[in-house]
Amino acid sequence: MAYADQQQMSSSKIISIILVVLIHALFGYALVTGLAYSAVKKVASELDMIDIQEEEPPEEIEEPPPPPPDQPIEPPPVVTPPPIVTPPAAPRPVISTQPVAPPVVAPVVAAPPPPPPPPPPQRANPEPRGNPGNWANANDYPSRALREEREGTTSFRVTVGANGRVSDCQITGSSGHSDLDAATCKNIKRRARFRPALDSTGAKVAGTWSSRVRWQIPK
Repeated sequence: MAYADQQQMSSSKIISIILVVLIHALFGYALVTGLAYSAVKKVASELDMIDIQEEEPPEEIEEPPPPPPDQPIEPPPVVTPPPIVTPPAAPRPVISTQPVAPPVVAPVVAAPPPPPPPPPPQRANPEPRGNPGNWANANDYPSRALREEREGTTSFRVTVGANGRVSDCQITGSSGHSDLDAATCKNIKRRARFRPALDSTGAKVAGTWSSRVRWQIPK
């Protein structure tokens, strides 16, 4: 800003100097050429009418006053915060260290499993029904053997079917008399009755049964 004002003032001074030089040149020219005094006077009067005003120098810009010297900075007042009131802690529960007996749980008694079904009846051999001694006795003694007073013991084995009756008779030990042996199987097959043998499933099956008949003449 100050530089622009100074430049404008210098331009005005130069113009004024140029005008003064021109005036002096005109006066010199008038003297040399012998111009009339009136012309010079006219020019002089015109020059007097020109009022050259010099521009006033710009006002100086007042600089801001320097800052005051550093003053000691006072620390801000320390404000003591109000005391924090801590509420009293809640009393801790008293934990008993004595062992606590576990709750008595009634045992759950499961129902006993049902008993297994009884095994099916098994009978490896047929069983006689009634008294086997009545199947062949003294009343069945052959007449000829009775007259000749022959005696003896006949061993036999019978095959019993699923119906409990004798299907076959075999002499396993002879009495020594064929008629006594024949009378043994004849009467056993006719009179013997059995409970048949049973397999593992309880079904009736055929089986064998063995015994002997003692032939003796009654006294």
